[in-house]
Amino acid sequence: MEVIPRTLIENCGGSPIRILTQLRSKHAEKQHSWGVDCDTGSIIDEKKEGGIWEPTAVKMQSIKTAVESACLLLRVDEICGAKSAQQGGGNMGAGGGGGDD
Repeated sequence: MEVIPRTLIENCGGSPIRILTQLRSKHAEKQHSWGVDCDTGSIIDEKKEGGIWEPTAVKMQSIKTAVESACLLLRVDEICGAKSAQQGGGNMGAGGGGGDD
């Protein structure tokens, strides 16, 4: 989640380590409206100074959707794998008898 702020800070010529540490400090103090100013590379309160405010609900829904999509892909892969194993096992069992009847 820090890739975007780090890139913004680097592109502004700021010190990513110092500024990200300040940003983490603000977030640890439950001041989640703080972000990176793209012009100066410093941190600002986005509610007051930035004029940009993206609700947490949008981010949380995006993360939930990504997790659900990954789970769906894993389920489909598991079903396809089980189906091909069943078809492969069924053919081998029918033709390769030669048991102790």
